[in-house]
Amino acid sequence: MLRSYARPLLAALLPLLLAALLVACKSESGGQKSTPAASAAPPAKVTFMAGFKPQANLPFVGAYVAKEKGFFTEQNLDVDIQHVNTPGDNFKFLGLGQVQFSTADAATVIERAGDEPPLGIVAIALVGQRGQQGFAVLADSGIETPVDWAGKRAGYKGTQPTPDFLAILNTVGVNPSEVETVKVGFEPQILTEGQVDIFPVFVSNEPDTLRKLGYDVTVFEAAEFGAPTLGLTYVTTRDYLSQNPDIVLRFLKAALRGIEYARDNPDEAIDIVMQHAPQENRDHQRFMLDTELGAAENDLTDENGIGWMTAEQWRELHDYLVEFSGIPAPLDLVPVTYDDHLIRQAYKDGKLIWP
Repeated sequence: MLRSYARPLLAALLPLLLAALLVACKSESGGQKSTPAASAAPPAKVTFMAGFKPQANLPFVGAYVAKEKGFFTEQNLDVDIQHVNTPGDNFKFLGLGQVQFSTADAATVIERAGDEPPLGIVAIALVGQRGQQGFAVLADSGIETPVDWAGKRAGYKGTQPTPDFLAILNTVGVNPSEVETVKVGFEPQILTEGQVDIFPVFVSNEPDTLRKLGYDVTVFEAAEFGAPTLGLTYVTTRDYLSQNPDIVLRFLKAALRGIEYARDNPDEAIDIVMQHAPQENRDHQRFMLDTELGAAENDLTDENGIGWMTAEQWRELHDYLVEFSGIPAPLDLVPVTYDDHLIRQAYKDGKLIWP
């Protein structure tokens, strides 16, 4: 039994002993105060809508991999991945606020800047450092350079021959009037059946399809002739970016990490793609991924990171589109087409900041 005079002393010392014990526990845990799980912020729910059907376009792959490998989760994001039913609808859904992130060709971002009412679409990362489009000819056609396009028949998709087509002709000194142009569909057999001599392609798509059909092809790209073409971008809206910069940065970092993971683990990345596109040919998807990875990297990205972009790139593309009738009039680029301040926050010394 405690003597009566010891009880008051013990009562006085007990709070001090408890305090010392708490200090010791904090010291052993590195001085970090634990936070109850219930106080953590819930994940931000956003929708990413790919600008085409499920396939291995590199920005799509970045999102697929980020979801599958938990990179979005690590950035406290709950991302719903969707795909457009009709190309171009992603812009409408972005403008309505039903979608927060999507993809778009850089030239299309500039072209759509003139929409009325303006949708406020803005590119936040440039994944494709060169354009997606090219022009295929059969290898045994006798067409060795674009100089040989004179007197031939060229197909075009859309409403008119593209700036890429006109720029190539301009560079090699062929007058567009010397080449017959006809509107075509999307089936590359138009080329193999002789309906056209020059067929417009996406360089990561139809050339592989044609080769699998048994036809060797040569593909010409405007970038090879000095045109400042650019490829696919991640986009959001100017309003969403200004209101949610932290969410946009977290999405961007996770998607870019997904691209880096796909670059380093392409077979696994294609496994993930096939979960989204089970009806597609695996070898063709690998061709698409490899081709777009090649177009995503250059000296600029080697130094700064995949997705990097500069004002000079956008200005050159803009002026190029003006020169070759891609847009009807010059635009004030910065407010309506791109914003590079978050891509610059995503990297340090060329390395993605993670987590």
